[in-house]
Amino acid sequence: MAELSNAPAPTPDQLVDIYRRMIRIERNDDAIRKTIRLGRLVMPYYSARGQEVIPATLSSLMTDDDKICTIYRGIHDMVAKDMPLRPLWAEIAGRVDGTCKGKGGPMHLTHPESGVMVTTGIVGSSMPIANGLAWAAKLDGSRRVTIAYFGDGASNIGAFHESLNLASVWKLPVIFVCQNNGFAEHTRYENGTSVDFIAKRAIGYGMPGHTVDGNDPLAMFAAAHDAITRARDGEGPTLLECKTFRFHGHVLGDDDKYMTKEEKASAIAKDPLPAFKAWLIEKGHATEETLATMQATIEAEIEDAQEFGLASPSPSVDELRRDVFAQEIPA
Repeated sequence: MAELSNAPAPTPDQLVDIYRRMIRIERNDDAIRKTIRLGRLVMPYYSARGQEVIPATLSSLMTDDDKICTIYRGIHDMVAKDMPLRPLWAEIAGRVDGTCKGKGGPMHLTHPESGVMVTTGIVGSSMPIANGLAWAAKLDGSRRVTIAYFGDGASNIGAFHESLNLASVWKLPVIFVCQNNGFAEHTRYENGTSVDFIAKRAIGYGMPGHTVDGNDPLAMFAAAHDAITRARDGEGPTLLECKTFRFHGHVLGDDDKYMTKEEKASAIAKDPLPAFKAWLIEKGHATEETLATMQATIEAEIEDAQEFGLASPSPSVDELRRDVFAQEIPA
């Protein structure tokens, strides 16, 4: 872990909470992949294994009232925000007890009670939606912040540039968080992006932009703390480019041919989850027994959610037209 002398120091409780969110993401990801391989879930799945530090650290500094907007490969962002797992599992299984009554599936999860807002399958769509939520916070005079999660590939589309421009013009309490894992679907970063650091693009929109080690909880905490404080204090948006690496392909079943075996092996060898666990124990912030008990509790929560979700009934035929029109008008 990088010790940052000029950054606010997280308390031991905050550090352990970041780890809790990280292990919740990892254990849930593992359970989903295993359930798909067993044929009990039939769905596309986009594992974010390796990227746990980013949303875990940001979420540790947020309240339930704070909002996140993420994209179709952002289940880890939702789990980090402490979205309940029972309705999450029911939704990805296409069951009626899901967050969208089983009609949204893994690409359209939402849970406003915990601040998990609109999720769509459109690349980069989190950003303009986050601006709208941030504008609402500004109108009602709250100190609520909104985070827009997206990948490096999404920084090349129009919505990115339009959103950053408008957020800066209106000084919106929004944080644009690019989880830069080096690959836009199946395209290497250097083959599709002209700038060496996405954070440099913030200059053109008059906002702070920072490139952060997205696998270092202390570096992430410092950057997230500054960005969230700035947003709450009415000083406007921030762009955070969080450098990381995904351990699996873009979608489950992807053969990873665009990654070299060496870079993938190197990234996995530096897995931030066991590294952070070892650091917490070494520094005396937690004990092996405490973290083992925490993991067991999380695994029980996931097993319960899995059983609940798969046992939930499928939506009835009546649900096909519900939530589509306010009032159906015959053609």
